[in-house]
Amino acid sequence: MLDFFSIFSKGGIVLWCFQGTSQIFTSSVNALIKAVILQERTGQLSYDHDNVTLKYKLDNEFELVYVVAYQKILKLSYVDKFLNDIHMEFRDAYKNELQLQQFGKNFEISEMFTSILKSAEEWGKLQAAAPKVMKSFEESQKSKKTVASMIERKGDDKENKKVKKVEIKVPDVKIPEPINVELSEEDLIQQKRREFAEKMAAGKNKSKPTTEKLKSPKAASKKSKESRVWPLGGAPKDMETLDYTKDKDLGESPLPQQAVYLPDPKAIGTLQGEVRDMDFESESEEEEEDVEERGKNDYVPQQVSQQKKKTGIFSLFKNLVGSKTISEEDMAPVLDKMRDHLIAKNVASEIAGKLCDSVAAKLNGKVLGTFESLANTVKASLTESLVQILSPRRRVDILRDVYESQKQKRPYVMSFCGVNGVGKSTNLAKICFWLIENNFRVLIAACDTFRAGAVEQLRTHMRHLNSIHPPEKHGGLQMVQLYEKGYGKDAAGIALEAINHAQEAGIDVVMIDTAGRMQDNEPLMRALAKLIKVNEPDLVLFVGEALVGNEAVDQLVKFNQALADYSASENPHTIDGIVLTKFDTIDDKVGAAISMTYITGQPIVFIGTGQTYADLKTLNVKAVVSILMK
Repeated sequence: MLDFFSIFSKGGIVLWCFQGTSQIFTSSVNALIKAVILQERTGQLSYDHDNVTLKYKLDNEFELVYVVAYQKILKLSYVDKFLNDIHMEFRDAYKNELQLQQFGKNFEISEMFTSILKSAEEWGKLQAAAPKVMKSFEESQKSKKTVASMIERKGDDKENKKVKKVEIKVPDVKIPEPINVELSEEDLIQQKRREFAEKMAAGKNKSKPTTEKLKSPKAASKKSKESRVWPLGGAPKDMETLDYTKDKDLGESPLPQQAVYLPDPKAIGTLQGEVRDMDFESESEEEEEDVEERGKNDYVPQQVSQQKKKTGIFSLFKNLVGSKTISEEDMAPVLDKMRDHLIAKNVASEIAGKLCDSVAAKLNGKVLGTFESLANTVKASLTESLVQILSPRRRVDILRDVYESQKQKRPYVMSFCGVNGVGKSTNLAKICFWLIENNFRVLIAACDTFRAGAVEQLRTHMRHLNSIHPPEKHGGLQMVQLYEKGYGKDAAGIALEAINHAQEAGIDVVMIDTAGRMQDNEPLMRALAKLIKVNEPDLVLFVGEALVGNEAVDQLVKFNQALADYSASENPHTIDGIVLTKFDTIDDKVGAAISMTYITGQPIVFIGTGQTYADLKTLNVKAVVSILMK
């Protein structure tokens, strides 16, 4: 039995509503609107919220939404049929009013609702009683074509794909025919004697072989093999000079120990104030540059420029112009091309499919104007969806939050987590440099007690940062400190001690560096959940690579799930934001940003764009969407 049904416009006007129980569904419907409809996730046709399942259907022609709610524990097979039937009946009954957008009219559909619901329930009973039929191969997932089979290459003809046999032509060598000369008996005897003498001479020389004649000139000059000495390889005598775990006595030198690590501030740059957006060149600027280049270069034929304009995933829509209702059949071939295009841009295949389903649900049934092309409509819809996904629901303003923590006289705590080798410690140092540039004191908690060299890496970063911002510039205060207890200790305990130390010392920010761990490693995921549960950081950042594709979905889903399952609290603290590293290495393969944001719904706070401390940017949403749509 349905508990709730409502028809409302996308502007928020309720046309008709049915409520079968006393339960209030306002919060559930509002959650559906915020999390699904406004976030352009309309490919997901069901939504669960507070033990309630909501299903909906969009009417894009009249801008209406049909919503059904029932208890999550129930499995109602007739809900989809009910939504489709009442959608068609309501459209036919009030088509004139809907075209004129007379939403204030009294829509009385109680009898229509009751009859359609009754017929849908009977249909559901018949379907449940009917014997189950096995799926055909065409209906299975296996029959769907793979990405590799959808990639078209020039000159690829499967029928004519044969292994080319390489024929090696061997030059004909004419063997000289033996010359038969008749010898006399005396000549034969002399010949036999000469052969016998040669054999005897060869036998004497076998005991003392002439190696000088057999050896080549190169072999004669080659000496015996020597052990290779690698440059900067080090030897046992160099152990003391290579040991950086302790400060060394520089003798009579007036320079402090930090002078050894002194970098060039001009080469690093500054990061004062807000972090700047990533560099981006808009399409209009590119077109202007192309025009200038064409003016400088020779004449470019008009046909070539027209061919460039026609290429792209949206060129298939060009022939559809005029007043026409968009159907799923019209969009099906192009949505397949769009999915392949997104996957080629490194978007996870699952996310690419959901994005295409969202665009299809958004445009299905929409009527095009006389001078509107389907290409522009689909492109605008996909662009709008991508911008909506990448735009954060909430803004993570670290500087503002740090100032608030200063007013409360407590340190602002940030925790970094992620898989192995993505650059957690390096990007922690970049964010630390940004905070120091804004005159905040930072304490780094070395909670990676597993990886060899992790503490030494953070100590090196601390020395570099302190040399860039020495205490003399900040009233004798050391801007960066490292709190470490060595290896093999409990990470949660070290983080708690570091926070207490920062509270006593009046330090503004505590940055917790954790060990890299794979998302399937349960003991390490339990340890991470314990660290976050015990210390309750203000911000939990997931550090991920921009190079990954489908793996990004698996990492984020399992990290979030582990933090929720192993925290043993009613409101577990999951991932608050994402740091996307190695963004300068991917060219136009920016799909990982879409995949990570779509899965978590959390913003990308920073992106790493290089190896120096100043190579830290914020994500430019328009830039990423523009690159994806090229």
